[in-house]
Amino acid sequence: MDKPDAILTRFMPLHPKRIDLSLTRIERLLAALGHPESRLPPVVHVAGTNGKGSTIAFMRAILEAAGRTVHVYTSPHLVRFHERIRLGRAGRGQLIDDAGLLAAFDRCECANEGAPITVFEITTAAAFLLFSETPADFLLLETGLGGRVDATNVVARPAATLITPISMDHPEFLGTTLTAVAGEKAGILKPGVPAVLGAQVPTVRALIQERAEDLGAPLLIDGQDFAAREEHGRLLFEDERGLIDLPLPRLPGRHQQTNAGLAIAALRWLQPKLGIAAMERGIVEAEWPARLQRLSRGQLVKLAPVDSELWLDGGHNAEGGRVLAQAMADFEDKRSRPLILICGMLATKDTAAFLRFFAGLAQEVLAVPVPHQEQARAPDEIAAAARLSGLEAAVSTSVAAALRYLAARQWTIGPRILIAGSLYLAGEVLSANGTPPA
Repeated sequence: MDKPDAILTRFMPLHPKRIDLSLTRIERLLAALGHPESRLPPVVHVAGTNGKGSTIAFMRAILEAAGRTVHVYTSPHLVRFHERIRLGRAGRGQLIDDAGLLAAFDRCECANEGAPITVFEITTAAAFLLFSETPADFLLLETGLGGRVDATNVVARPAATLITPISMDHPEFLGTTLTAVAGEKAGILKPGVPAVLGAQVPTVRALIQERAEDLGAPLLIDGQDFAAREEHGRLLFEDERGLIDLPLPRLPGRHQQTNAGLAIAALRWLQPKLGIAAMERGIVEAEWPARLQRLSRGQLVKLAPVDSELWLDGGHNAEGGRVLAQAMADFEDKRSRPLILICGMLATKDTAAFLRFFAGLAQEVLAVPVPHQEQARAPDEIAAAARLSGLEAAVSTSVAAALRYLAARQWTIGPRILIAGSLYLAGEVLSANGTPPA
């Protein structure tokens, strides 16, 4: 029997491009499969630039704490494709197993009959097939890229849509202005379907408000209709129904408090009787790998300097750099340590925009390659961009080599080491460390 990776490789020649945004091919395949997209559990469709996966993680944890079964579709994966598809079960959902994934892939391959289709499109169809045939209370559905012509945008009437903060990313596909990007993301809004909007710059907020008005889509806006903030070590959420006092999320960083607020706002709209106990439990139990994840054990951890902190994040754009630098500054306020940034990025990303937020904060940047990626930016280029941002920088051949280099130095206080710049790099780190997502 073929393995999932072998079938994914077989899918690649079906289309000359890895990304070709369109709905026509997946609509054709879904029709051949009997329209599984019309038989899904209530869908919460999530678009945005940053925070989509974390917001979904909070929603899933809260719903599961309330006894609901939840399907989840996210991308990209970090180590194994299976991470993209989580099937709702009693208690906690489980990642799809080999047998289920292979069966769905086979059915999609047969129905497709060799017609042109991208890997993301045919695997999204496989996910819809699985979700349609496994009962659940909700499906939390993340867009792959953009929204308007993303393969996930075939659900005619989701239960709700949610748009996290929008910033510049993927200009080669979504447009070179923020309003162009926002227009693509706003494509998930549907007539009459409630929408929750994360904090946005004024031009983006105005665009989405106008689009929602045109569609008759009720809109809840962060900072206007609800808000989440930290106060005295607690997370306070407030909307028109009142104030809720909750524990801080286990996921660190102020941005995760915002993501938790978005999740709560959406769920209070969808599930008005959702109990406070489920919110409390979900907020502290939510996990999302490679988003300010503390690595405390594993093969790479053993290479780090004694008494150091090792953190991993897949942040790779300007907004990701901003929130990561803010989190590192907050960590510094609580306990001072030298900050070292180990950074690998793709050539399609704005390296200088990501790194500039660490000026005056990081002691040094160690630039590394992103393994197995043709579009990886050369470490020399990353180091040059760091120096232009006023940062000390050097080049290492790998994350392991960078950690050995740091371990060979003398430290009065163990450093705080942040590995960031690419989700692909994050996946390689989790694999090499021996701590893949479960």
